[in-house]
Amino acid sequence: MENNAIKIFDDRKVRTLWDEDQEKWYLSIVDVIAVLTDSPNPRKYWSVLKTRLKAEGSELTTNCSQLKMQATDGKFYLTDVADTEQLFRLIQSIPSPKAEPFKLWMAQIASERIDEMQDPELTIDRALEQYMQLGYSENWINQRLKSIEIRKELTDEWKQRGLKEGQQFAVLTDIITNAWAGKTTKEYKILKGLKKENLRDNMTNTELILNMLAEASTKDISQAIKPKDFEESKKVAKQGGNVAKVALKELEAKTGKKVVSPLNAKAILLENKTTKKLNPKK
Repeated sequence: MENNAIKIFDDRKVRTLWDEDQEKWYLSIVDVIAVLTDSPNPRKYWSVLKTRLKAEGSELTTNCSQLKMQATDGKFYLTDVADTEQLFRLIQSIPSPKAEPFKLWMAQIASERIDEMQDPELTIDRALEQYMQLGYSENWINQRLKSIEIRKELTDEWKQRGLKEGQQFAVLTDIITNAWAGKTTKEYKILKGLKKENLRDNMTNTELILNMLAEASTKDISQAIKPKDFEESKKVAKQGGNVAKVALKELEAKTGKKVVSPLNAKAILLENKTTKKLNPKK
């Protein structure tokens, strides 16, 4: 499984990807070069450097991989990447006063990932800090962190049933979401005007709660029924989603308001900022 992330060094973005199977970070070489050289054209710099290294007989460029990373247009493209060991060697070929601080930074993010694997609570702590910096309310953050925990319990259950991460997990998630919200994940994101943003990061408190109920119910039913294969798990996913659907229908009947809303995090955060400006003492 691969996890794309943006890391910050010296106020500059570096695209990274964690490969769980190999348990190592991969970093965008172009981003690293941009940080170290301040070159106006880091891609050209990398192209020239590759040519020079090949002429010198270096195997470094041959061993570098290409992985899909998100570009500024929001789309994912194949990008030259290197793991930390390869980057340590590559940096030796790039004269830069930032080389040593950058090496220390790479060692730090590698260490943080190892710490998180040994103590998952650290991941939650860092997520809490990031959400607070973005301006989310404390109540929403608490719900979001709980939703991460429940999602992890569900995916652990799916793994135990022998299901495959990626396509199968995505299909089951769509079934759960469609069962309670009446929309697939893609349709839900379109409703909220999202593209590459995380859907859960843009749910209201009520949406998060119902999604948690759906995923927790799916996990509990799966543990009770013990589905034998993917097809049986799809039935369980629908059953779990239907539990939340009952709660949604009852809530909508009591309030007269639709739960599944076009409101997304950008609008919520903007509303919170406006409220604070109008009521600074609150």
